[in-house]
Amino acid sequence: MQAAATQLEALSAAELLRHKIKTRTARVGIVGLGYVGLPLGVEFAKAGFSVIGIDVQQDKIARLNWGDSYIQDVPSSSLRKLVAENRFRATADFSAVADLDTINIAVPTPLRKTKDPDMSYVVAACQEVAKYLSAGKLVILESTTYPGTTNELVLPMLERTGLRVGEDFFLCFSPERIDPGNQRYQTRNIPKVIGGITPACTEIGSLFYSQALETVVPVSSTSVAEMVKLLENTFRMINIGLVNELAMMCDRMDINIWEVVDAAATKPFGFMPFYPGPGLGGHCIPIDPFYLSWKSKQAGIEARFIELAGYINGQMPHFVVDKVQNALNEAQKPLKGSHIHVLGVAYKRDIEDVRESPALDIILLLERKGARITYSDPYVREIQFGDRLLKSDDPLAMAAKADCVLVATNHTQFDYPGILESARLIVDARNAFKNDRSNKIVRI
Repeated sequence: MQAAATQLEALSAAELLRHKIKTRTARVGIVGLGYVGLPLGVEFAKAGFSVIGIDVQQDKIARLNWGDSYIQDVPSSSLRKLVAENRFRATADFSAVADLDTINIAVPTPLRKTKDPDMSYVVAACQEVAKYLSAGKLVILESTTYPGTTNELVLPMLERTGLRVGEDFFLCFSPERIDPGNQRYQTRNIPKVIGGITPACTEIGSLFYSQALETVVPVSSTSVAEMVKLLENTFRMINIGLVNELAMMCDRMDINIWEVVDAAATKPFGFMPFYPGPGLGGHCIPIDPFYLSWKSKQAGIEARFIELAGYINGQMPHFVVDKVQNALNEAQKPLKGSHIHVLGVAYKRDIEDVRESPALDIILLLERKGARITYSDPYVREIQFGDRLLKSDDPLAMAAKADCVLVATNHTQFDYPGILESARLIVDARNAFKNDRSNKIVRI
């Protein structure tokens, strides 16, 4: 026993960390317990590691330590088991970093109103980690950001400790690829891209992820890894912008854009279907491309595709409101004073996430025009608008009362046949009534 301990003491920082990771004795830390951090921490706990989650929100800490999950993709039953086995616990105390071997940082990176990146959460987290950084630790940034962040912003904060990257500690970037509500692809089986500051960083980071995740994809640098995430989401944003622009064109030409896309999707090569909608939502697509746009401006390059797609997608809530107004005009009913019932306020189907949801923008726009709004969402029981609280209503009852039903999110739990029968007028922004033919239905 003593001889084994002596052998471990003789190992370099890298060798000792590799040993701990391979034997799953490494103590894993996750900073930021949201849609990215909590599922990641749970996967490592399931793989046999001891995981400590760190978050500044005390209400989250209390719930997690009771085994109560607030993330749809993490069942409370799974979390409770891990808590009972002492595989997972949460804390708001950053001093826990001192006893950790690996630290994943998964904090928010929002945009300011000027569409500049707000790095305050990343800076605050890294400053706390730096206080307790010691030799033999692996730090991985997962927060989506602009190319160069890990090398230009994070590395200098950690190197101020006097420790050397690639020798004393190891620093990587790995883009999160969470798709809330996706039953097929979740944290464990989504390929994990990772790039390190040095080859040793990449190698150790890859080894770490391979213990809990199915596929690891190492790349040559942190900047490449950072750009991977932005390419993925910019690709989606621009193609959604294209089909949204086509939707507005088809509306003027009285062509069904949904039928057009479905027919085009029968081509077995050279085409990938994207569908129109009321606007972009979620934590990635409406935000991430503007990190690239901001960074490119610093390099003297104008990101024209990104800016144009952002403008078109930003117009979709206004386009939907215009469709509602025009539909009511056809029914000889003014929008002002009309009762509009909105089906779904989450940003996509069958999840509870309302971040950047276009439904919220649509509600505000309709209210500014004098409409009275109610909503139904089986996943979002209430939403706060300033000092007002709206609560979800029964969809069938409200469909019968409303002057117009607006489908903003096509949750599968809605009784669409019943709603079609009860409603006087339906504006369908999600093609929820794809197979129905009725004069009640107005499609985008």
